[in-house]
Amino acid sequence: MGPPRQRTTIVLVPLFLAAMLPILSSSVSHLLSARLAPALAAQNPSRLLLLSVLPSSSPLRAFCPLRRPSSSRATCSAAAMADVADNPLLADFDFPPFDAVQAAHVRPGIRALLARLEGELEALEKDVEPAWGKLVVPLERLTDRLDVVWNVVDHLKAVKDSADLRAAVEDVQPEKVKFYLRLGQSKPIYQAFNAIRNSSEWDSLSDARKRVVEGQIKDAVLGGVALEDEQREKFNQIQQELEKLTEKFSENVLDATKKFEKLITDKKELDGLPASALGLAAQTAVSKGHENASAENGPWIITLDAPSFMAVMQHAKNRALREEVYRAYLTRASSGELDNTDIISQILKLRLEKAKLLGYKNYAEVSLARKMATVDRVQELLEKIRAASWDHAVQDMEDLKAFVKDSGSAEANDLSHWDLNFWSERLRESKYDIDEESLRPYFALPKVMDGLFSLANKLFGINVEPADGLARVWNSDVKFYCVKDSSNSPVAYFYFDPYSRPSEKRGGAWMNVVFSRSRVLARNGSSVRLPVAHMVCNQMPPVGDKPSLMTFREVETVFHEFGHALQHMLTTQDEAFVAGISGIEWDAVELPSQFMENWCYHKETLLSIAKHYETGEVLPEEIYAKLVAAKNFRAGSFSLRQIRFASVDMELHTTYDPSGPVSVYDVDRKVAERTQVLAPLPEDRFLCGFSHIFAGGYAAGYYSYKWAEVLSADAFSAFEDAGLDNEKAIEETGRRFRDTVLALGGGKSPLEVFFSFRGREPSPEPLLRHNGLLPVAA
Repeated sequence: MGPPRQRTTIVLVPLFLAAMLPILSSSVSHLLSARLAPALAAQNPSRLLLLSVLPSSSPLRAFCPLRRPSSSRATCSAAAMADVADNPLLADFDFPPFDAVQAAHVRPGIRALLARLEGELEALEKDVEPAWGKLVVPLERLTDRLDVVWNVVDHLKAVKDSADLRAAVEDVQPEKVKFYLRLGQSKPIYQAFNAIRNSSEWDSLSDARKRVVEGQIKDAVLGGVALEDEQREKFNQIQQELEKLTEKFSENVLDATKKFEKLITDKKELDGLPASALGLAAQTAVSKGHENASAENGPWIITLDAPSFMAVMQHAKNRALREEVYRAYLTRASSGELDNTDIISQILKLRLEKAKLLGYKNYAEVSLARKMATVDRVQELLEKIRAASWDHAVQDMEDLKAFVKDSGSAEANDLSHWDLNFWSERLRESKYDIDEESLRPYFALPKVMDGLFSLANKLFGINVEPADGLARVWNSDVKFYCVKDSSNSPVAYFYFDPYSRPSEKRGGAWMNVVFSRSRVLARNGSSVRLPVAHMVCNQMPPVGDKPSLMTFREVETVFHEFGHALQHMLTTQDEAFVAGISGIEWDAVELPSQFMENWCYHKETLLSIAKHYETGEVLPEEIYAKLVAAKNFRAGSFSLRQIRFASVDMELHTTYDPSGPVSVYDVDRKVAERTQVLAPLPEDRFLCGFSHIFAGGYAAGYYSYKWAEVLSADAFSAFEDAGLDNEKAIEETGRRFRDTVLALGGGKSPLEVFFSFRGREPSPEPLLRHNGLLPVAA
């Protein structure tokens, strides 16, 4: 029920963490970003297999209806069943057959599934009653299969993109959206939920079931169930068009990122780049046909993929190279056949039109209807953090200018955007005697994951074990894990796809749902279907015989995404509509992810993962102390960058008139006047790569990172209050965090969940304190 589900919830890493750049990195997460696969706050989670009358061993049982379809519909003929048997999307699987799905399977698979589910929906509408077993149970079964299958396709498009797959998705996407619209606007189902809400049995329902009912009612209203005739037709047209436009936006960003390649044959042009970056550039050259390329002798290829791009921006002494690469990144997808400018305009017009059809003044009100905040409270929070950050950001710039001048560089008189990251890195090295690049050997991916899993064991009492081979994967680099409780019983599973593959994989980092925990969809004699997630990052792959050696920022990103996965996997809710990350207000969903980042600065945790990949030497304590000291380096500047992204998002979705004479770039420049110390370039087109709000679930919702950061910082302060060196207190507090924030999912409101953990409402003070942005006492 509810508005058309474009995809299952995807949570992205925020831009500042994914790229730490003065501009937006595609898809991070946060890249955030990237579309990284969008998901609306009102969307519901994945569901699993529809069981039918065939034997449990038959892959056809989910696709031969218990009821005989009408003559106008597809029947289970021998030929149809043969096609079903050969299509991995239509198989009865415990884990998705990612490696078997090809573009050729998408059209017949999705269409066969939609035909089946249309019959299921008609049967449900005919027999529906305002009772849990007659309404929610069959609805969960019905929606789950399409969510699961579509997410397999959508995920492969994000991590294994191809022209054939794009074409197949483009063909069937309108049919998928049409079905979700039909489902979301079903009046019999809507009326049945309302009947439950108004029944005498309402007070006896659990909190989780009440949240399911209330969420379905609200989703239905936001999905146009109350609209009639021409208005409903118009609403549905808008939804179809928005789906196409957001998909195209994302594809343009990916293609524009892939399009830029700079071949370099003179090593002097790359002076300053660390050995890891030279190795990656040579490895890229080999993949592009330069068979004899080497880190020492080249040739080298620079791309806009994050590991390559960031290395140039932070370390290349060649200012002209930095400028060229920066300008290419800043203007991605803003010209030619990949230009997103008109797509942005169309998206904003359609969102505004949709909002007015639903009776709202602007799209922000629609977006926030399923969130914790209101427009006024969002603007109040953003202004409070902006004001607290501004003077610190101004001082950051003054410090940087003074440092460049003292260094004797001519750039001091003309500091520009492509200089900021380079000189900031030099200043950080000078001020804290710490070189992030030299730390890579201490952060080998296998050790980082071991340390992360040990932390999860200490805090939450779980064990994470490799389970490679149990599930089929889409790339040989993908790892599969089983999560077990203290009694050694499995409670969840997850995939981890760590490395950048710019030729086929979107940039950024994200977590998404494969299966949600569900009592209704339990199988094989179990009492509940266990949750399954996937985590996707884009860090530097192994080079030669070296493992993937991570920057500290990449370590933070892995902890962040694992926080999302934990909330999905450690849920104790058995109602799939509110299990894990499903049903949680979007501006609270970043709480556990940002909470986990704090542990990267916890001494015991960091020293457990920071071991030299060759010698085994633990990171020296003096370097740890420097990392902690440098934690808030340029915190004001980074905070303002997030405020800029959130503020322009809110402006575009509240006061901006997409049919008026003012351009979206004018709006961005106006916002930048109060959120950016160094004015943006006139040709700044970062909006054309802002996948979070134009191809993701963060439209009028990017503020959620800051909103949830207030919650996460306050949550971590509970561990500080208990004493970070007090193992018993940490364990007790960790279990309480698991039993509330991680366990309750969408079964209670976020404020209730937070209060259950913290014993009071959240305060912004810990966030400002953690970031060093509190006023200094006289």
